[in-house]
Amino acid sequence: MSHEFLQVLWFILIVVLWVGFYFLEGFDFGVGMLLPFLGKKDQERRAIINAIGPTWDGNEVWLITAGGAMFAAFPQWYATLFSGFYLALFLLLVALIIRGISFEYRSKDASPKWRATFDWMIAVGSFLAALLLGVAFANLAEGVPINAKMMYTGNLFTLLNPYGLIGGLTTVSVFLLHGANFLSLKLEDELRERANAFAKKLYIAAVVLNLILLITTYIFTDIYAHLGLNPGIVPIVGLLALLVSGYFINRKQEGWAFILVAVNIVFTLITFFMIMFPRVMISSTDPSYSLTIYNASSSAYTLSVMSIVALIFVPIVLIYQGWTYYMFRKRITTKKESLVY
Repeated sequence: MSHEFLQVLWFILIVVLWVGFYFLEGFDFGVGMLLPFLGKKDQERRAIINAIGPTWDGNEVWLITAGGAMFAAFPQWYATLFSGFYLALFLLLVALIIRGISFEYRSKDASPKWRATFDWMIAVGSFLAALLLGVAFANLAEGVPINAKMMYTGNLFTLLNPYGLIGGLTTVSVFLLHGANFLSLKLEDELRERANAFAKKLYIAAVVLNLILLITTYIFTDIYAHLGLNPGIVPIVGLLALLVSGYFINRKQEGWAFILVAVNIVFTLITFFMIMFPRVMISSTDPSYSLTIYNASSSAYTLSVMSIVALIFVPIVLIYQGWTYYMFRKRITTKKESLVY
């Protein structure tokens, strides 16, 4: 296989890893943000946590794998991104740590104050993680200051620009909707109804922010020059999927609602990568300073070895994770004897 083919292949594989992370961790973050608002009693909140309890940590592995693949396949991309976005990624790591600690320690004490504190830590950690991820990808599509030495020359506040914040808030809103749909699939009785009611309200916010993101993408990025006025089927289907999901949310057809919002998440993220390709980091300083899959990649030998390893182990991981979701597919009740603390 040629070096150029391997560079394109690994760009696609990294996109798949990020898409997997967004799809799976998206409803995790949504559930976490909804926890203090949807659960009114301790048993209800425990049931909500149990809905993602067996899988939340496995979902985060997709983030680690995506970062590892970037490091091995495109080391210059990894170096520029992780050094330039250092503070933002540090805050993301803190948010994920807060969530993890809270899941594990929430039930170590029966004190209502103790548990309420960790419930809010889960919500804040989930919100911060979702916001930062949205801000990061919006900035990657818009472009960030990079000099001729492939070094990021901005700071944390450079990323907190209008388009970056729109991307962050859109991600938060869609993840909230994704989480509400997931809970309506996993919970029973009153909690299920409550989750569906939340989904109806969150749907409006998600649609409005998606439309704002679409308009501002044509203002702040080079999507028009790169993809044209008609960006293609992927972004259009992504937006239509979100719009149609409202029909199924109102009819309480949770499965279809969940699938369609997932399609919106997946296709929106793919659209950002389409805007970037073949660039991996767009330089707002000078387009010629942009990092591409060609000037930021590893050697052909490295990519070849990685491809063999991925061909063997990726299917195994996918099968295992699919089996995990199949084993924990049953709905969860708030009956104390059925809850796992």
